Amino acid sequence: MNLRQLRTLITIADAGGFARAAGRLHLSQPAASRQIQALEAELGVLLFDRIGRRLQLTAEGEDIVRRGRRLLQEADSLRDRAAALKSGLTGTLRVGGSPQNIETVLAPFASRFRGRHPGIEVHFVEDGGARINARLEHGDVQMVLTTVGNEMFSARLLFPGYVLAVVAPSHPLGRRSSIEVADLADVRLLLLQRSFASRGWFDAACHNADVNPPIVLESGAPATLMALASNGDGVAIVPSNVSIPRDGVKAMPVTYRGRPIGRWMFIAWDSRRFFPPFAQQFVDELMAHTRRDYPNHELSKRMPPLRRPKIRA
Repeated sequence: MNLRQLRTLITIADAGGFARAAGRLHLSQPAASRQIQALEAELGVLLFDRIGRRLQLTAEGEDIVRRGRRLLQEADSLRDRAAALKSGLTGTLRVGGSPQNIETVLAPFASRFRGRHPGIEVHFVEDGGARINARLEHGDVQMVLTTVGNEMFSARLLFPGYVLAVVAPSHPLGRRSSIEVADLADVRLLLLQRSFASRGWFDAACHNADVNPPIVLESGAPATLMALASNGDGVAIVPSNVSIPRDGVKAMPVTYRGRPIGRWMFIAWDSRRFFPPFAQQFVDELMAHTRRDYPNHELSKRMPPLRRPKIRA
């Protein structure tokens, strides 16, 4: 069996079709189709059904994809182990994170990390906080910054992340040190899109408090929401890992029944895969870095502590 054909199969299954997968694989659509036909001929089973214009895995195809993921994970781990044994603290590290975590946590740290370890290349993979764990599970990255646990992942705690309300200093809520979700019932809100993990935390608190605030805008750009808030156009609800302007706005924690809304941020990796020494070095140094500094840490120090989650070490 050709591992390249197996990787093509899994990419097509994840992408939902040949056209999208071909771009990811840097193959033409006919070339990808020929690989699947060759794999079907070798295995003696039909892997896909065509339903109109849709492509759907057969029952046999689903089984092969599931087993194929494990096989490719083992192959990738073997390749990583061989490279690590050969070169020590050299190699390429793929780290996943949300745009905010890349901007405010990973980019500043990685710049210094590269200076200390010139043999290690650090590449970032960006995705929404609600989807980033799938990138790790599929092997697109070796580790992720996340707030969502998974029993298959090993992890280390980094820092607490809070939901913040950002307002203009002249806003009626600007005199407060925190704001209860229930007090936002009639307030014009500027919210992040639902792909952001922090949006899910906030929505859950609103549901529990039985409030349905008016939404002025849903955006994928926290900076846009805060710019509007600074002009008095509403209250921006953002996570504390964003870069908050020094002037023109005031940020405060959002609470539910007096408790802050948030999650701990941690660095996670797939414990089923080989974890090279340079990846462990990255984790150790990132932990040391975030003990001293993390986004809006001075603001976070004034907030009630979040309960530490239990994670797999």
